[in-house]
Amino acid sequence: MSRTARPAPRRILPMAALCLALSAGLRTLAAAEGGAATPPAPPPPPAEVLAAFAAREERLAGRERSLAERAAALAEAEAALAAQIAALERAEAALAATLARAEAGAEADLARLARVYEAMRPRDAAALFARMDPAFAAGFLGLMRPEPAAALMGEMAPDAAHAVSAVLAGRNARAPAP
Repeated sequence: MSRTARPAPRRILPMAALCLALSAGLRTLAAAEGGAATPPAPPPPPAEVLAAFAAREERLAGRERSLAERAAALAEAEAALAAQIAALERAEAALAATLARAEAGAEADLARLARVYEAMRPRDAAALFARMDPAFAAGFLGLMRPEPAAALMGEMAPDAAHAVSAVLAGRNARAPAP
């Protein structure tokens, strides 16, 4: 075999590579002229990427600090509110106890005064009751035992006795039925 038969494959490979390179170049030029999408921009240098990450990390850390401060302020406000509620509950309990003592004392005073009126002569008690408002007088008569109350009402003027009786009869008229 001669040397001429062998060199042919050696010439084909460089020619094929040259054709492929020209084809790629022509396609790139055609895409640029024809308005096709431009090739992607090269990535930023690593220093810029690191700086962007550092800036983002700083912003996130700032947000995290802000949220932690808000959470602490909220916890502090909740604690203050809980303390105020506890103080109000203690004050309410103290007020309720004071009112209960005052009410019990007032009821004891009224009961004692009713016993005084029971011990009085009916005519003398009737003279006092004649000067009282009918609702006030009815309150005392409601606390008295029936016998002394009847004797006292017997000594009262008929109009006054009627007014007191009407108040006594209507005291529980508006109470809900069981």
